[in-house]
Amino acid sequence: MIDHIVIIKFSETTTQEQLAEVCARYKALKDRIGGIVDIQAGINFSEKSQGYQVLLSVRFENRAALEAYGPNPDHQAVAAFIRESGRVDSIVLDIEI
Repeated sequence: MIDHIVIIKFSETTTQEQLAEVCARYKALKDRIGGIVDIQAGINFSEKSQGYQVLLSVRFENRAALEAYGPNPDHQAVAAFIRESGRVDSIVLDIEI
């Protein structure tokens, strides 16, 4: 299995409502994209985060599912919403478990 983890920093003008909507739209991908085993999303509450506010995590059956996920139109729509909501930076990790 593959874990795909993204942490995102947003602009100071991004609202809590927008952050919550990012999480909701991301979680909805589970029912729209094949190969997803589990999906998690949440807003950070720790002050140790260096300004990163949202964590998105998805577990895939295999690397092929991860590769198909990137260009998927439903994933691209969520990625566009993240950018529109004020994404400043993100860190992505992909690990095999």
